[in-house]
Amino acid sequence: MITRMLEGDYDGACRITPGRKHVVILGGGFGGVYTALEFEKILARESSFDVTLVNRENFFLFTPMLHEVASSDLDMTNIVNPIRKLLRRVEFFHGEVASIDLEQRQIRVTHGQTHHGHTLPYDHLILGLGSVTNFYGLPGLAERALTMKTLGDAIHLRNRMIAHLEEANFECAASLRKPLLTFVVAGGGFAGVETIAGMNDFLREALPFYPHLRPEMLRLVLVHSGPVILPELGEALGRYAHKQLSARGVEIHTHTKVVELSDREVCLSDGARITSTTLVWTAGTSPNPLLATLPCQTKGGRLLVNDCLEVPGWPGVWALGDCALIPDPLTGGSHPPTGQHALREAKTAARNVLASFQGSKAYPFRFKTLGQLAAIGRRTGVARILGFNFSGVVAWSLWRFIYLSKLPRIEKKVRVVLDWMLDIVFSKDLVQFHIARGQAPPGIVAPEGELAGVGASEQ
Repeated sequence: MITRMLEGDYDGACRITPGRKHVVILGGGFGGVYTALEFEKILARESSFDVTLVNRENFFLFTPMLHEVASSDLDMTNIVNPIRKLLRRVEFFHGEVASIDLEQRQIRVTHGQTHHGHTLPYDHLILGLGSVTNFYGLPGLAERALTMKTLGDAIHLRNRMIAHLEEANFECAASLRKPLLTFVVAGGGFAGVETIAGMNDFLREALPFYPHLRPEMLRLVLVHSGPVILPELGEALGRYAHKQLSARGVEIHTHTKVVELSDREVCLSDGARITSTTLVWTAGTSPNPLLATLPCQTKGGRLLVNDCLEVPGWPGVWALGDCALIPDPLTGGSHPPTGQHALREAKTAARNVLASFQGSKAYPFRFKTLGQLAAIGRRTGVARILGFNFSGVVAWSLWRFIYLSKLPRIEKKVRVVLDWMLDIVFSKDLVQFHIARGQAPPGIVAPEGELAGVGASEQ
C-alpha cells in the first residue's frame, strides 16, 4: 500500500514518499474510476510512483442502470460499488475538490463535516470531473425539477411516484388527481426515454394495489426538441421506440421544449400547459464548473486536449470523459462523451502517464463507437451495434447482457441477476423510503428522497 500522510489545513501539505512521483485523479465516474483501475494493473508490476483518486462519494455509480432503481427493478445498492473495494494499490481520498492550482501543481481538497483542508501535490493530474445538470436558466426548473444523474435522484423519483399514488388514492383528493398522476419527462435521449419507460411500467404495475385509481387517470408525457426520439440510434429505431411507448400510454411531444415550470404547470414551447407537479429534467448537461477556473483553453466548457488526452500548454495535465473535447481524426470532429469512450480513454490516459515516466512516446486515442442501446420497458429495447439495428426482446436482452458485463465486481453482477430473476416472479416493491431519525421530535422528517451518503457519482 501507498505510505502517505495528509496533515494540516489549507496551508498544510501532502507528504509523499521521497523520490516517488505522484499521480492525482479527480472524479469518480467512468473516466476517473477506470483510470484508477488501469493504474491498479500497472502498479502491480511498476511500483515507482503513487496514485490517488479523489471523489466526493465513496462509491462508483453504474449510471446505465439508474432508471432501473427508479422503477424498482433493482435494489438501490446493487448498482453502486464501494471504491475502496475496487482499489487496492491506488489510494482513495474521500473528499471535495476545492480548487486546482496548475502553476503550483497542487490540488486543494476538503473532507468531513468540518470541511477540513489538505493540499495534494502532483506530478501528473488526470481530470475526470464529469458534468452537471444544466437548466439553461429556464424559470422554475432549478427550484422544482427532478433530475436523473445520481443515486439520490433515482430514489427521490421513486419516492415521488409512490407518494403521489398514495395521496391520489384517497377520495378526498379526487380534485388533485390530475396534477398528482401526470408525470412529465423532458429530453428524448437515452436518459429521458429509459426514465419514462421505467416510470410507465412502474406506475401501471403498481396501480392494481390502489383501488380508487384507474389506468386512464395516469398521464405520462415525454417532451423532445427534435423530430424523433433517440436520435443517436437513427430515425428507424427512434420511430420504433416512439410507436412502442405510445402504444403503452406514453404521450410524446416532438419539436417541443419545456420553457417554464410552476408549482402546478409545465409550460411548453408550442403553447401547451400541462397540469403536473412532477417534471424530470434530462434535457441538458454542462461540464463541471470547476473547469472554468482553470487557465486552459475550453470550448463549450470542455477542456481542449490533444489526441493523447494531454491539455496543451500544461505538461502532465490530462483530461477525459465529459469534461474533455477529444479530437476524432476519423470524423474530423470530437469523440462523444459516452461511457464506452470513457472506458477506453481511461486506459489511454493511464498508459500515457506511465509512458511519460519511462520517457517513451505517448499513445494517441483511437476508438470508434461500437454501438448504442436503450431499454424502453416491458422487456423491449432498441440497439444499433456495428451498424446493425436490433429491436424488441432481442435488443432488450443485448442491453442487459452488455451492461451486466460492464458492471464491476462479480458480487454486484450476481445481485443484479438475482433482482432481475425475482422481478419476473414478483411485482414491483411499493415501499416509500422516509429517512427520518427515530429519536427526532414529532413532525420533523428528512426532506423527501434524501438519503445520507447518496449523491453524485463524480465531483
